[in-house]
Amino acid sequence: MVAVSATPRRTVHRPALVLLVVVLAFTALALGWWQWERFASASGTAQNLGYALQWPLFAGFALFAYFRFVRLEQESDTPDTSVPGGVTADDPATAGTGSPLPGSTSGARAGLITGRRTTTAHAPREIPAGFLPERPRATRDDDPVLAEYNSYLARLNTAGSTAGAPRDTERSAG
Repeated sequence: MVAVSATPRRTVHRPALVLLVVVLAFTALALGWWQWERFASASGTAQNLGYALQWPLFAGFALFAYFRFVRLEQESDTPDTSVPGGVTADDPATAGTGSPLPGSTSGARAGLITGRRTTTAHAPREIPAGFLPERPRATRDDDPVLAEYNSYLARLNTAGSTAGAPRDTERSAG
């Protein structure tokens, strides 16, 4: 038996987004038809055939992206799966038991029911060490002339900031 939330699913319709997807899909299908007509004409080439087959794929992708966006938005609106008493769905004490509480024999998974999928809530995990490339480090330059110049600039900066009165940086022409 699967536990279902008592609150009904909330569907949010965005008319502007739906209109955009419909316009994109129809535009892509119209361009595919136009390329098919070009292919069928006397001057048609294989490139026109390729485009004629490609444009309907773009229309399908626009529809897929919209429905994927809606599904991800519904999944992000699901409540926290914490169980009273501080035990969560991915608690190591209950791992593999299929029940949210120790000693529970209901057999129900502590998961979220979303459409055709059952997903289990997971806590954020750290990225393992060595997985990402190391950040490049600036090479340490021990040039004495450069160090002297940098200290000179630092002295000028501190002398200019402690002068009290703001300096007039505008140059006059005369």
